[in-house]
Amino acid sequence: MKLLDSAIAAVQGRLPAEDASAHCDIPCGIYDPHALQIAAHTVIRMVSLLEALPDQLDKATLNTATRHIAVKEEHAKIAEQEIVILWSDYFKPEHLEKHPNLHDVVWKATKLTSTVKQGVSMQAAQDLLASSQQIAEIFWATKGVKTRRQPSGQPTGGEIVYPVAG
Repeated sequence: MKLLDSAIAAVQGRLPAEDASAHCDIPCGIYDPHALQIAAHTVIRMVSLLEALPDQLDKATLNTATRHIAVKEEHAKIAEQEIVILWSDYFKPEHLEKHPNLHDVVWKATKLTSTVKQGVSMQAAQDLLASSQQIAEIFWATKGVKTRRQPSGQPTGGEIVYPVAG
């Protein structure tokens, strides 16, 4: 076994390797648009909190605004990553055939993740949520699973798309 370990180490030492990260490159088959929708709700909440801040910022309010912006950015990035994972790893040509608007929905959703990072726009945040819900409905339809929209129960209001069992 020691000889085998030495041989593997020698080969690895001569071959350059780059770091890579992905949801899963097996592929594992575990995909779900729920995190995308939660991220969109979080962006809405942060925009709401930012809009409620006074125009004149003292140091404490500036600190609060900075924290809200950081969370908004983080969750816009999560939404973007979730969209890209579904687009590149899950959706297949046959899904595009059955859902011809899928490419446009995904493209617009990824653009919205940039828009919500660039500013403080409730309209853009709401549009991101609507896009995430559309993606969720298409995702579940590709699996032959019915969905329902249910109140989110979050301070943002709105809904979340859930699969319906049975």
